[in-house]
Amino acid sequence: MRPRAPVLFSLLILCLCTQMLSAVGPRFATTRTSRGVSESVDDIEPGFQRLLDAVVRLDVWETTFDQGAKRTRHGVGSGVIMTPEGHILTNAHVVNPYAERIMITLNNLERVDAELIGWDHWTDLAVVKIKPELLKSRGLSFDYAEFGDSDDLVPGQTVYAVGTPNGLSRTVTRGIISNTDRYFEGSTVGRGYETGHFNTWLQTDAAINPGNSGGPLVLPNGHVVGINTRGYLGAENLGFAVPSDIARSVLDGLIQDGSITRSYIGLRPGPMQDLENFYEIESNRGMLVQSVDPGSPVARSGLRPGDIVLQIDGQNVDGRFPEQLPPIQNFIASRAPGETVELKVRRGFQTITMPVTTEPLESRIGEETALEGWGLGVQKISRTIAREENLDTTDSFLVVGAQPAFPAFEAGIRPGDVITKVNRQTLHSLAELEAIYKAYEADPQKTLMEIDRNHQVRFMVLKP
Repeated sequence: MRPRAPVLFSLLILCLCTQMLSAVGPRFATTRTSRGVSESVDDIEPGFQRLLDAVVRLDVWETTFDQGAKRTRHGVGSGVIMTPEGHILTNAHVVNPYAERIMITLNNLERVDAELIGWDHWTDLAVVKIKPELLKSRGLSFDYAEFGDSDDLVPGQTVYAVGTPNGLSRTVTRGIISNTDRYFEGSTVGRGYETGHFNTWLQTDAAINPGNSGGPLVLPNGHVVGINTRGYLGAENLGFAVPSDIARSVLDGLIQDGSITRSYIGLRPGPMQDLENFYEIESNRGMLVQSVDPGSPVARSGLRPGDIVLQIDGQNVDGRFPEQLPPIQNFIASRAPGETVELKVRRGFQTITMPVTTEPLESRIGEETALEGWGLGVQKISRTIAREENLDTTDSFLVVGAQPAFPAFEAGIRPGDVITKVNRQTLHSLAELEAIYKAYEADPQKTLMEIDRNHQVRFMVLKP
């Protein structure tokens, strides 16, 4: 019973290396001549040097799980210091909760350890912080950057991407804002986590290559208007960044709480474009209900695919184009879990008012680990997967890997199976399963596992 694969696009998520920028900034005021034509390059403003001094390199050692075995992977990414306390903004696909160690290289080439403050895969952003005691003990200092307003950007405006493309450190590339509202449906980041449901991206032709992830997209004055995140595979000069107005709010939330709490109602929206005549809806009004998650709050309230949401809590909805959908979803997600949201819905020729009580938003991807002595990789069943697969409870574990010749494989356990009980016990957390495994390691004994395979119960014995 394997989770359905998310929709993938030909986007290369840049889990990339970015080295720090040198303390001495390059001179950009130059004149070049080509075929007798003289071209002046605009001077970069003084604030740009401060930005250069705030960009850092992140070396990340991360635990990964491969078919029931633990591995350690080293990756390199970029970040930018955004507060006087040393909070660094980067991408969630650069650093995540599975990071074992995070090392920061400052602009003066000094290296210090950092800790993860929080991450938010929904916007592909994360925050790490330099450990202040290390700075104090070594007499180190740093500078920090400032945000610009991404809402004020217009196509054609000059921007700079700062990073380490393909290992070439201290690189600044110049381009323009190509689009301020790019939307990608069904995108994912590392390990399959969902992203992009609640924001659009800035598109730029400033070169963003492997190595730029987590680095800043900035104006000539050095103000950060985006966090470089992705590029199109096989394309030239098609780069994308998380807008600063999104990054600013996520940074504040992660610093305060370590995570971003959002609400969920289970509505999968679709654009109304080209459908208005069929539904007899005037242009620029309404949002199509593309699908409804089974067992979700809107499903319990009676919402159906094909319904048209006209208003949310009295505010008119305009979901005519795809890029208008993320702000609508963010409007719902910004409510506190447990609040009631009132939907005004058009169904046929009827208009229905429908109250919906929100739930906390959770990822489809549950916490993961590897029980190496059993040759078993497992993932905690999320509420979303439990609903999709018609499971009665989330107190179970999805098998994501089983190594041949190890006890789990020899017992007949295969990827896609769901472990519902161990030694006749229902387990509520991954920690409880790991405790049973540690007891097995200390004193190997036969272990009974109750397995759900295609909604049929099977009993399998793991032998030492």
